[in-house]
Amino acid sequence: MILVIVSALIAVLGGFLGSGAVVGTPIAEAAGGALSATATLVAPAGPAFSIWSVIYAGLLAYAVWQALPAQQRSARQRVLRRPIAATMILNAAWILVVQWGQVFLSVVVIVALLASLAVVFALLIRHPGERTSTAATAVDTVVTDGTFGLYLGWVSIATVANTSAWLASIGWTGGATLWAFVVLVVAALVGLFLARVSGGRIAQALSLSWGLAWVAQGRLAGENVDTVVGWTAALAAAVVLVGTLALRVTARQRR
Repeated sequence: MILVIVSALIAVLGGFLGSGAVVGTPIAEAAGGALSATATLVAPAGPAFSIWSVIYAGLLAYAVWQALPAQQRSARQRVLRRPIAATMILNAAWILVVQWGQVFLSVVVIVALLASLAVVFALLIRHPGERTSTAATAVDTVVTDGTFGLYLGWVSIATVANTSAWLASIGWTGGATLWAFVVLVVAALVGLFLARVSGGRIAQALSLSWGLAWVAQGRLAGENVDTVVGWTAALAAAVVLVGTLALRVTARQRR
């Protein structure tokens, strides 16, 4: 319980540092601008990153929720606490690494973060919330499943952008449009896979399609225009969202 609270505070502090509001350097300007909205063809446009405010609010809400007396006795929360704390610490570590200017190391950390979130997602599916009351079930669905679904979906597209930024930083420029096309198709397939294994859970699809839509906006307007990548990202966003909704309806009909 305490571990999650401390980890959430560290994550939020790291996010504050990464915003550059008072101390630190904004992520878009850190590491020589390697992670800016125009650095690569798969970088989401700037407004996409506002989703972090929702995720951080969710992390704080979860830290409070899991500390409540009823949740302290929850078998589900006992299973989730340590993996969730790991995602929060890795989040802060990623920001510190980027502030340090280490783009390759940031890829290592974000891949570890993505893997940790995948573990949390699997545990959420394997250990559904206890049906104690309608209100408690609704809160748990939003605060636990919703927060970490959004977190996973966003970090999925962020991992693509981060990896591409590292490749660009070491001078890899071959087939930029083809590379972007391939990784966006893979991102869409990952979104459909997550929807399939989760029975149509929507949170991760919302954040992944959000990120893809802002990749599309960034490539169809602004400084780094590429219409092939832009329309591929737009189509990928639609496929993830519509495909997840279809799988959700199918899963409910089967139940």
